Amino acid sequence: MLEKIEDLLVEVGNFSSANKDEIEQFRIKFSGKKGIINDILAQFKEVPNEQKKEFGQKINTLKQAVEGKLEGLKNATTSTILFEKDDLTKPGFPSELGTRHPINLVKNRIIEIFRSIGFAVADGPEIEDDWHNFTALNLPEYHPARDMQDTFFIETNPDLLLRTHTSSVQIRYMEENQPPMRILSPGRVFRNEAISSRSHCIFHQIEGLYIDQNVSFADLKQTIQYFTTELFGKSKIRLRPSYFPFTEPSAEVDVYWGLNSETDYRITKGTGWLEIMGCGMVDPAVLANVNIDADKYSGYAFGMGIERIAMLMYQMSDIRMFFENDKRMLEQFKSL
Repeated sequence: MLEKIEDLLVEVGNFSSANKDEIEQFRIKFSGKKGIINDILAQFKEVPNEQKKEFGQKINTLKQAVEGKLEGLKNATTSTILFEKDDLTKPGFPSELGTRHPINLVKNRIIEIFRSIGFAVADGPEIEDDWHNFTALNLPEYHPARDMQDTFFIETNPDLLLRTHTSSVQIRYMEENQPPMRILSPGRVFRNEAISSRSHCIFHQIEGLYIDQNVSFADLKQTIQYFTTELFGKSKIRLRPSYFPFTEPSAEVDVYWGLNSETDYRITKGTGWLEIMGCGMVDPAVLANVNIDADKYSGYAFGMGIERIAMLMYQMSDIRMFFENDKRMLEQFKSL
């Protein structure tokens, strides 16, 4: 057996080829699943004990010789192809240029608008606990408003979940800072919803928070007025009474989109108005939960889905397109 390995070492040393197929056959012959090396290893148990050490060393020498030969042939073949077959003075192959995702385009534009009036960006974890995602936001356990946000729980005792909104970032920020504060919290959120053309279990939100002395609902309305004019070029808005557990009073914000085309009639259901966000004055109970004096400070909060805004801006009818990574759709945003 030792003599056979010696003969194989000579064969490996003498082998030479620039043909890829021949090199591959050599690899399969020696290193393949049914190759010579595995066949010899299978016979190892039959080797007398006094020869096992020498036999093992010879097998390792053979394996290293085969690996070294394959690596050398691979490098030589690559060099041959590079220097003999290719003209290095030829122009290179064109590279496809990527583009920003429409969600990022809209998110960055929203951040840019609010940064111009003093808002900073705050970030937080996507895996949250019950306190930051629900309880501190005036949503105690068994509160019926929790049903508005069907949740992905990761574990219980303690409860850990995928955040259902970026309001949890606002709670974390208020716990660590004192007013005045003016922040945006963009990010990905998760809800256990059926996936359709208008809803998804994953989407993106951007929420704003402003806390200071003597902040009023008029300040909130003026901020939203400025935002809609800058983003859409449309300044006509209306606020409809609504309910959110963490704000009081609360409102839904509609922007007048107009009825200039058939698409306008379709997306506004013939009314000309489009809902774009929710907002309201921060509930004093929320301020108390983060140790901010509600008698001294007040504030407003607002939030919107980035996909919804992007669908309006780019006239897209299916939210699933943002997650399919279809190059035909994404390439349309190269110039933006």
